Amino acid sequence: MNELPLVLGVGALVLVVSVVAVRVSIRLGFPSLLLYLGIGVVLGEAGFGIRFDNPALTQSLGLAALVLILTEGGLTTRWSAVKPSLGPGILLSTVAVVISIAVTGAALHWLLGLDWRLALLWGAVLASTDAAAVFSVLRTAGVGKRLVGALELESGINDAPAYIAVVVLASGEAVDWSLPLLVVYELLTGLVLGLAFGWLGAQALRRAALPATGLYPLATVAVCVLAYSSGQLAHASGLLATYVAGLVLGNSKLPHRSDTLSFAEGLGWLAQIGLFVLLGLFASPTRLLETLIPGLVAGAVVLLLARPLSVVLSLLPFRLPWRDQVFLSWAGLRGAVPIVLAMIPLSEGVPGAQRLVDAVFVLVIVLTVLQGATLSPLARILGLAKATQAHEIEVDAAPLDELGAELLQVRIQKGSKLHGVYLSELRLPAGATVSLVVRGGTGFTPQKTSRLQVEDQLLVVTTAADRDATERRIRAVDRAGRLARWHGESGA
Repeated sequence: MNELPLVLGVGALVLVVSVVAVRVSIRLGFPSLLLYLGIGVVLGEAGFGIRFDNPALTQSLGLAALVLILTEGGLTTRWSAVKPSLGPGILLSTVAVVISIAVTGAALHWLLGLDWRLALLWGAVLASTDAAAVFSVLRTAGVGKRLVGALELESGINDAPAYIAVVVLASGEAVDWSLPLLVVYELLTGLVLGLAFGWLGAQALRRAALPATGLYPLATVAVCVLAYSSGQLAHASGLLATYVAGLVLGNSKLPHRSDTLSFAEGLGWLAQIGLFVLLGLFASPTRLLETLIPGLVAGAVVLLLARPLSVVLSLLPFRLPWRDQVFLSWAGLRGAVPIVLAMIPLSEGVPGAQRLVDAVFVLVIVLTVLQGATLSPLARILGLAKATQAHEIEVDAAPLDELGAELLQVRIQKGSKLHGVYLSELRLPAGATVSLVVRGGTGFTPQKTSRLQVEDQLLVVTTAADRDATERRIRAVDRAGRLARWHGESGA
């Protein structure tokens, strides 16, 4: 008990420094994971002397953090953004993973003299991209929604097949004809469980009259974690079940959706910070220097050979422009996931696993600096960067059970075609009205002649019966302007 204040104080200080590091990383143009890893190294044996060398505990805590990160990723992914990229995203997260494992394994077997099983294990560990790393860079790149959607979907899904491959290769059991059937079973069952938990959770949350607003985010995250647990107990892909459950919940009409997304985002940041600091504690600078050459070789193979080949071959059916393929190849950042996956063979006692873990640390650091610093310039050189990207409008709902009504809070984003629309042109259903507009911190009751502007916040009161139609109309005008119906935009 005497050490509790010190432990809490150090933890809080690390968290504050990590939060400030986010701004620094955005200005420098690379993911903040490097700064978090650096904090862990400073606290570790080479700095303040905190010794942490338990691979089994690191693996368990890493997977727990990964579940929360995938939950946040699923909840904050807009289906409208990834739907146009559904085909490429799925192929990148499945077929491309298999190609990457094979190419990386074959190259490292020849270059580093690894036996085939260990070489393929290296390939499996390095096959998964990292959502946190990818999107901390992509948010400033200004790339079109189709490419961003494909990368977002890939980063959320490809953890599952990579995890399965690592577990199989690390187990030491013979690989036979049943392996493809096992992989298909695990992925399909994980998908079904994720859809089921997401749909049932959304139905339950819409019907539940919880006594406090803060309980809705807790219940939503709990459903996603339950999906992971159920998937693992069913010997299926719990990681895929988690992401899919979050994707379904995040795109459902949940009460207090904005609060839920904010809570999940904060929880995701906390998981990322804790995970990277933990991995930094585990790292040994001395061992990292010893594996510098193997790490650089593996990084070169992944970046210049395995990733481009896997992108080109897996996306052949879509005939994407070469510029898109070049960007997708370069945007496959590695982050915490490969390091966590590398802990699996280490905790299983696989010979050569420690070298793999240390090499992955080196690879992640080098590739993050290289790709993170060059991704935005590459997008501009390829002509893929756009000056402005319109964001999906934010609509948050709060139920008024006793009145049989709902409050919709709407924020007009930059690029929205709601800008310049008169309130009379909004043409909401008869059971809905805009009761308040907040502009520049000042609220006023709008008239029919009031004209909406970017950054306005609207408070819309609607009956429960007209709630869906009201939101569809707002989204339709957001996308297509006052003549949304003429342009065939329904807002669905």
